[in-house]
Amino acid sequence: MTNLRTKDIIALGFMTFALFIGAGNIIFPPIVAQQAGEHVWLAALGFLVTAVGLPVITIMALSKTEGSIAILSSPLGKVASLILTVVCYLSVGPLFATPRTATVSYEIGFSSYFGNGGTALFIYSVIYFAFVTLVSLYPNKLLDTVGHILAPLKIIALAILGIAAFLIPTGSISPAINNYATSPVSEGFVNGYLTMDTLGALVFGIVIIHAIHSRGVTDKKLVTKYAIIASLISGVGLTLVYLSLFKLGLGSHDAAPNAENGAVILHAYVQHAFGDLGSLFLTALIFIACMVTAIGLTCACAEYFSELTKIPYKVLVVILVLFSLVISNLGLTKLIAFSVPVLSAIYPPAIVVILLSFFWGKFNNPTTVIAPVTGVAFLFGLIEGIKVTSFKDSLPLMIQNLPLNEQNLAWVIPSLIVLIICVVIDKVKK
Repeated sequence: MTNLRTKDIIALGFMTFALFIGAGNIIFPPIVAQQAGEHVWLAALGFLVTAVGLPVITIMALSKTEGSIAILSSPLGKVASLILTVVCYLSVGPLFATPRTATVSYEIGFSSYFGNGGTALFIYSVIYFAFVTLVSLYPNKLLDTVGHILAPLKIIALAILGIAAFLIPTGSISPAINNYATSPVSEGFVNGYLTMDTLGALVFGIVIIHAIHSRGVTDKKLVTKYAIIASLISGVGLTLVYLSLFKLGLGSHDAAPNAENGAVILHAYVQHAFGDLGSLFLTALIFIACMVTAIGLTCACAEYFSELTKIPYKVLVVILVLFSLVISNLGLTKLIAFSVPVLSAIYPPAIVVILLSFFWGKFNNPTTVIAPVTGVAFLFGLIEGIKVTSFKDSLPLMIQNLPLNEQNLAWVIPSLIVLIICVVIDKVKK
């Protein structure tokens, strides 16, 4: 029986952490902090639940299913399980997350040198995705390329930025605005969706499991053990990064007043803290951070769709990269605007499936419980998705007055009610 060496376990944890820390993880905490102002740590509490807690729990859940979303969601039935799995992979793959890594790394790190023109972004994205393709074609080398090389570089850069955030503040704390003034915890919770960490965890599960297998570990208990350790290491890392980025954004109103997004805040802070050299530092940090995430997402999506369609893995890598290349050239603002309603719709059912997976053994028939609750969560998730679009005024008044609607958590209470009813029915049918 093969065991992982301590350095490989640490590398696995670093790799898992590095896979998570990408574009969204870096740009969203600063803007949350600026808008939350005096309520920043309450907002941070909610944010950490969806951006750290749920991803860690997801990796733990997947460690028992060989990293397979399909097995995790099997109580939904074949069709529903397939739809949820495909949507998750597409969302964190070529539709949103992967293209966003290229767009964010350009707009934060390179736009100050080459401008915001479409031609410059296109040339950059071609070079960027060429690197992604080169590494992604050899997934068995991920632990070596990412865990031992790229991840430590990313961690060092993030550590420098995090320490600077505490030692070199930018200015005074601004008052909370929008929903952060009245419900900072729930607003932080919902904004944690935008990192896509939970959906990313659903996808990265198979990458982590394959990385463990690549070291000759086959015993299921050991695979589960190492995956859980890796998730905990990454969880600690994510928490430290987010706390430092919240601190960075907290006093940023003086340096970047009324910033449109976290990228503007980061750029302004680095200029403030490090001067012109700061731009070079930030460019390197963002490039490495986004590159690692893009590689992980591409590998995971290619692995899944190869199993699903029987198309060769390397062919799918090229297809997925080309699709991501096209989408990335839409620009950051359009990408975020397009992704918010979709994420608002799919996060509730994904959360339900993940959390209830730990209780399969308690149900006589998991499908009887999990399928209806997930269906209700998805229905209300669709409503949450509509609320962040231009069609929000068309929703009936009754829906707009639902409990927790103002907090964008209207799906929680109906899901809990259906869960209780279904558990009772499941026990009665015994």
